Amino acid sequence: MRVLLLGSGGREHALAVGLAADPSLDFLAAAPGNPGIAQVASLHPVTATDPAAVSALAVELAADLVVIGPEAPLVAGVADAVRAKGIACFGPSAAAARLEGSKAFAKEVMSAAGVPTARSYACTAAEDVRRALDDLGAPYVVKNDGLAAGKGVVVTSSLDEARRHAAECGKVVVEEFLSGPEVSLFVVTDGTAAVPLMPAQDFKRLGDGDAGPNTGGMGAYAPLSWAPGDLVPRVMRETVEPTLAEMRRRGTPFAGLLYVGLALTPDGPKVIEFNARFGDPETQVVLALLETPLAGLLYAAATGTLGAHPPLSWREGAAVTVVVASANYPGTPRIGDVIEGAEVPGVFHAGTARRADGALISAGGRVLSVTATGPDLAAARDAAYALAHGVRLTGAQYRTDIALAAVEGRIDV
Repeated sequence: MRVLLLGSGGREHALAVGLAADPSLDFLAAAPGNPGIAQVASLHPVTATDPAAVSALAVELAADLVVIGPEAPLVAGVADAVRAKGIACFGPSAAAARLEGSKAFAKEVMSAAGVPTARSYACTAAEDVRRALDDLGAPYVVKNDGLAAGKGVVVTSSLDEARRHAAECGKVVVEEFLSGPEVSLFVVTDGTAAVPLMPAQDFKRLGDGDAGPNTGGMGAYAPLSWAPGDLVPRVMRETVEPTLAEMRRRGTPFAGLLYVGLALTPDGPKVIEFNARFGDPETQVVLALLETPLAGLLYAAATGTLGAHPPLSWREGAAVTVVVASANYPGTPRIGDVIEGAEVPGVFHAGTARRADGALISAGGRVLSVTATGPDLAAARDAAYALAHGVRLTGAQYRTDIALAAVEGRIDV
């Protein structure tokens, strides 16, 4: 099988490693890719959000399958353009990707499907925002309606901050706050059949103890020994299957990766958000534990044959990933610093680039994610932090408490 992977982040590096390990693969290309992905795939320049350019590249490379990593190309209709060329594509149509592209649309679908989620209001006018915040109360949750690279959400006890974020965004969804541990569940689907992957937990705040601003994600781990035993079947029954049925009813079936962000509330699991692609950095830990060949699984979803795919198999043990970010992230990141110790197994590149002299340098906010497995969560955590300590980058910042509460048994459901 010949595969083209679209994207250039840590998630795409993890996908590239997973795809490259599939014995059915004859050829792997990535566009535009990054220096880490270049270790396992040929790189090709492309504007990832240009449907015509991506589909033309897929034809040029004689790809059997295109795997779209990031959300922006999906919302831009790249999957539609690839399929129009007769090439299988793992990723939803532009119409279906609105589940991530518009928070208000996702809420509308959840309501129609009877999915358990937070009460919410879609608002554009300041007066509507004021009424919604007054009704739902603190902590205030204000979400940019559109794509915001995982940083469009403010959760705050400050009414002024909530109003300010709403004013900056324009159209927002104001939600009630959902209490309880958060869980990420990835579901591979061909629009009808749906296969859940292993649940993971990620860490959105910049600092230890969930302090500081929201980010695109600072670390993750799996499996979740503390999660209820019936969590996955319950979420499939109450959330995933009704959502897929509602999307089919609308004539816009969702095929690809449905990311279900959950809060395990006292009333049971409720949806915080849907995404239309693999999450970053949860992908790094989930794929580290997946034993089933990845390319065959994604090809089955892309060709409507997922129902005939064998059950998934998983490796024993646990996985932990820690994101290494540049100075000043999530503000304007410091870039151009030389990185050492990052070209080893388990280090996934995101915001990296090659200087003219061949040196690896920082080129974004979340620079790397270091991922390790172990026989148990404590061992995986120790191994991941050993990798992190081996990375040398001026001004680097990373959390020191990823998976610590789980290791210490401090998570209550």
